[in-house]
Amino acid sequence: MSGEGPRHRLDPDRAASAPSRAPDLPPRPVVDQRPYRWAIGIFGLTLVVAFSAYQLSSHGLATAGVAPGGRLHFFAAPLAASNLNGDANLKPPCIQSRHDPRALNVCLLARRGPLVLSFFSTGSKSCAQQIDTLQSVASGFPPGRVQFAAVAVHASRAATAALVRSHHWTIPVAYDRDGAVGSLYDVEICPLVELARTGGVVADRLVGNHWRDASALAARVRRLLNG
Repeated sequence: MSGEGPRHRLDPDRAASAPSRAPDLPPRPVVDQRPYRWAIGIFGLTLVVAFSAYQLSSHGLATAGVAPGGRLHFFAAPLAASNLNGDANLKPPCIQSRHDPRALNVCLLARRGPLVLSFFSTGSKSCAQQIDTLQSVASGFPPGRVQFAAVAVHASRAATAALVRSHHWTIPVAYDRDGAVGSLYDVEICPLVELARTGGVVADRLVGNHWRDASALAARVRRLLNG
């Protein structure tokens, strides 16, 4: 309409009706970005591998349990074959007169002599087989010469007791209901077996399915006894 002023140059109606023309700029060169995509992908993969290696070295097999030369973390946990219900005590009294016989007290066991302590999961057949091996090896040593014990990590009393009965384990087997003992020992894989000298200093730390072999485990226990 004649009474209207000129529309603004960004008016959408005018922009839609105006003939299109190329901008007065030189054409931009076309760059093939595929090599860069490959480089970014390889760089990302390298970061993932490096991070995984760091995680493994920081939180995996290298740090599970207590390394040789370190001292066992003492605790007392309810025995599955007893009527004691509750969570583990991470600071138990290491005094026989204050000990509840319904609990596994690692400090008292370590005072008696060399100790072979295993951690397992009730939900894993492979881990349960490790305790079968522990039971078998224990029967080959004179009573009291070596202490053998096991702890079911993140396990209920009922589930642990059922395994004790079905596998006919006679070695002390405790349960770690809330996982506090498992966290204390950084248990991320089983089987995990700690072999400690009298007093609780670790002489050997065994990780993995190889130690389900009774002869291999027995050889390490004999080495523990021989100092």
